[in-house]
Amino acid sequence: PVRRLAPLSGRVYGRRWLVLLLFSLLGFAQGLVWNSWGPIQNSARLAFGFSGWDIALLVFWGPIGFAPCFFFMWLMDKKGLRVTVLLTSSLMVLGAGLRCIPVSDLEIRKKLIHGGQLLNGLAGPTVMNAAPFLSTTWFSPDERATATAIASLLSYLGSAAAFLVGPLVVPSPNGTSHLLLVSQSNTEHIKDRIEAVLYAEFGLVSLIFSAALAYFPSRPPFPPSVAAASQRLSYRRSFCRLLSNFRFLMIALAYAIPLGVFSGWSGVLDLILTPVHVSQVDAGWIGFWSIVGGCVVGIAMARFADFIRGMLKFILLLLLSGATLASTWFTLTCLTNVTHLPLTTATLYTSCILLGIFLNSSVPIFFELFVETVYPVPEGITCGVVTFLSNVFMGVLLFFLTFYHTEFSWFNWCLPGSCLLSLLLILCFRESYDRLYLDVVVSV
Repeated sequence: PVRRLAPLSGRVYGRRWLVLLLFSLLGFAQGLVWNSWGPIQNSARLAFGFSGWDIALLVFWGPIGFAPCFFFMWLMDKKGLRVTVLLTSSLMVLGAGLRCIPVSDLEIRKKLIHGGQLLNGLAGPTVMNAAPFLSTTWFSPDERATATAIASLLSYLGSAAAFLVGPLVVPSPNGTSHLLLVSQSNTEHIKDRIEAVLYAEFGLVSLIFSAALAYFPSRPPFPPSVAAASQRLSYRRSFCRLLSNFRFLMIALAYAIPLGVFSGWSGVLDLILTPVHVSQVDAGWIGFWSIVGGCVVGIAMARFADFIRGMLKFILLLLLSGATLASTWFTLTCLTNVTHLPLTTATLYTSCILLGIFLNSSVPIFFELFVETVYPVPEGITCGVVTFLSNVFMGVLLFFLTFYHTEFSWFNWCLPGSCLLSLLLILCFRESYDRLYLDVVVSV
């Protein structure tokens, strides 16, 4: 027999906000370190002799760091969140420390910096995938979506902060004098400022690691809900369940294709906007505001989903419809010779920022829908599979870009195409809320 009860409140602890804060700061620091070099690439070329390939590789260490994604998923499932977070933060400390070693040989220094970026990239699977696991373990059902949004979007906010920190602290080499003596002096000054940023980031990462080492429990003494206390599937059975679940594969593609394409597109945004006469500074501000707007709207949407349950599919339909319209507007604006649409800084700012807001804010909503659909598969495994798939699509897109990089209209058309495909997949998707059902219906 089954009887319906009021939603179980469980037992929640005030310390859950401290745990969420520490994890969110870890994600913020990881995003900040990952995006350290893109906004100051011209200064880094002058100070450390980086080539264009070096700058690109420093960015790509982030997606490459997802290669051992399945190991971190297994570790989270078997050992809990504390062990996984401590391992992740220790890799970040080691990576940030390698970048600060004062070696006079520039070739050795570049290798140390690349090694540091790789170690920081290895932290990506945890900070991107563990948010739903943390929210289920510590938060009640009416707070889970909000906690997932905060924990998953703070890493995006860290990469956005790099657009401000780097250019504000590190001077641009554009004003360098033609005199050799002054040029050398300016180079040393730029190098000193870059090293100051590296030392500051190392201090931030070390502080977060120390705080997590002092206090970051794996789970509360008592679970906050029935779902948090329930038994989950094993690692092997989870993969079998995911790969055989057609509905999960539908929404996994609906997430991975547009988010993978958008990540690759935003990573080379300066390159795409250069033919339409947008400066590097403007491209940086566009990237910054699109990420910040996505974080704010994402948290607001997640809070709405907590208040009115069972609306995840409806929210995704709204966000993906907006993303399709914004990306189409941007693509047609760039074809001004054909469409005769006004090409101004205001239109480019508006369309790009709206696109970033709609897509970035969909991330926590997707995560919650993944977990609800395939429960009782562990949250870390579910989100790990979809983020790994998203990085695969981003890698494929950037691979084609290396061959077709003289004209970008095809690249821009990938944006509305991927958003429209995702919208169609969500329309055909039949939603279910298995985890929420367990919290409100108790079998006797």
